[in-house]
Amino acid sequence: MLFVGDSAKEKIMEIKGAGEITDNHFVRVSVISGGCSGLSYKMDFDTELAKDDQVFEDNGVKIVTDLKSFLYLCNTKLEFAGGLTGKGFYFDNPNAARSCGCGESFSL
Repeated sequence: MLFVGDSAKEKIMEIKGAGEITDNHFVRVSVISGGCSGLSYKMDFDTELAKDDQVFEDNGVKIVTDLKSFLYLCNTKLEFAGGLTGKGFYFDNPNAARSCGCGESFSL
């Protein structure tokens, strides 16, 4: 399962309310090679499902990931921070053994 925190839900609804993203869009998250720790998160809005996609809905938000990425993301929670020290979406991933200082990459 993938989870969506209240802060992330609010920001996603705000983005959808701006008009460029419709109700047909869902949040796609994946893990790609790269970053200082070896693996990086990727997040986007999408409208097309692929054959191996894993589909979840939490907190009123549809979130989709490919099967390979799900192995790294299982039980991860998507959050949003808007404070002075950083602004943006971030992942609270219990599977990550370590992450880099910027929080955009991790390793197992």
